[in-house]
Amino acid sequence: MTHITRRQFLKLAGSATAAGMIGAPFIAGAAGGKRVVVVGGGAGGATAARYLRMNDPSISVTLIEANPNYHTCFMSNEVLGGDRKIESIRFNYAGLKKRGVNVVQDTVTAIDAAARKVMTASGKTFEYDRAIVSPGIDFKYETIKGYSAEAAETIPHAWKAGPQTTLLRKQLEGMKDGGLFVLVAPPDPFRCPPGPYERASQVAHYFKRHKPKSKILILDAKDAFSKQGLFTAGWAKLYPGMIEWVAGSKGGTVSGIDVKGMTVDAALDKHKGDVINLIPAQKAGKIASDAGLTNDKGWCPVNVQTFESSIHKGIHVIGDAAIATEMPKSGYAANSQAKVAAQAVIDLLNGREPGTPSYINTCYSILGKDYAVSVAAVYTLNKAENKIVGVKGAGGLTPKDASPADLKREVSYAHSWFNNITQDMFG
Repeated sequence: MTHITRRQFLKLAGSATAAGMIGAPFIAGAAGGKRVVVVGGGAGGATAARYLRMNDPSISVTLIEANPNYHTCFMSNEVLGGDRKIESIRFNYAGLKKRGVNVVQDTVTAIDAAARKVMTASGKTFEYDRAIVSPGIDFKYETIKGYSAEAAETIPHAWKAGPQTTLLRKQLEGMKDGGLFVLVAPPDPFRCPPGPYERASQVAHYFKRHKPKSKILILDAKDAFSKQGLFTAGWAKLYPGMIEWVAGSKGGTVSGIDVKGMTVDAALDKHKGDVINLIPAQKAGKIASDAGLTNDKGWCPVNVQTFESSIHKGIHVIGDAAIATEMPKSGYAANSQAKVAAQAVIDLLNGREPGTPSYINTCYSILGKDYAVSVAAVYTLNKAENKIVGVKGAGGLTPKDASPADLKREVSYAHSWFNNITQDMFG
């Protein structure tokens, strides 16, 4: 798969930097201490909290997250395919608490960058010396006429894993054999570029075993997608005639939906589905825009050496919400960025100049039984242009002529990666 050895790859992963987190009391911790507040307990926030605490236990760290558990989007498609239970992608914060992280279950309502304070729905205020914000994504529902957060309770996006994943799975189980599953893919940029196409693969995996007369229609705003050649080859081999992909230039762009009529309005036609999965255009999570951390396109510009906001100093933004130039919006990217940001925060709080970081990403896509593909990349910093750029010759893509044994091995790598990275994130 890659052009570097696994030992080299893991060594580079470890060099992506890190830091540590400890519980900050209500209204700014230890007098004269170093206080960090992390907003959001997903892949980025949890990693930042853990590494802050590991690398500098003298820092008082509070993680504020609205939910008691986090469901990973990565591997959630296997829940839809029937090979994984929803419980297997659910994680709590007990491991972070053991590390000394002060985990607060609350909703952040405002961030005062000037006063360096974070406010929550329960009325609490947390003061910080530096903040790390990992808000994830929100949706531009308004880009699809007839769609809304309320409509998503009937026509799920399932792009935030958890209850939406369970809802979509139940709808697939209840669909008649011979029915049509319509998947509406979002425009760039969005969380997990290969995700919609892995989802179509996993739904086909379920249909092949339980509803073999059923069809899948992918309506796409784009004319190309991540790992396209590998996906289409896999579909032809595993699910011949079951999956149809319609590009944006061929009429795939969806402009509206009739929730009651179960139809979507595409550029050239209306399509009626038995189950519809509409993944709308995306932007940074709500708290990012509320705190004034976003640009006019809804994403957060940052200095990619430290992930400090280009708009508000003292706040570092990581994960899907950040504009990380060449890095994709993925769970592994968030994990890597969190380590970079955490180490930068440690350096800055200790009066040191942050070093030059490395970054890493890999993405596995499981298409069916004993069949997975992947892409991996190592990145470095172009400081002059404030860009993250790929390291030439590092990483790689599953070969088009990969053997059945190689494709099967990729599945085991994917599952091992999931177990390892969630341990790295949540402890």
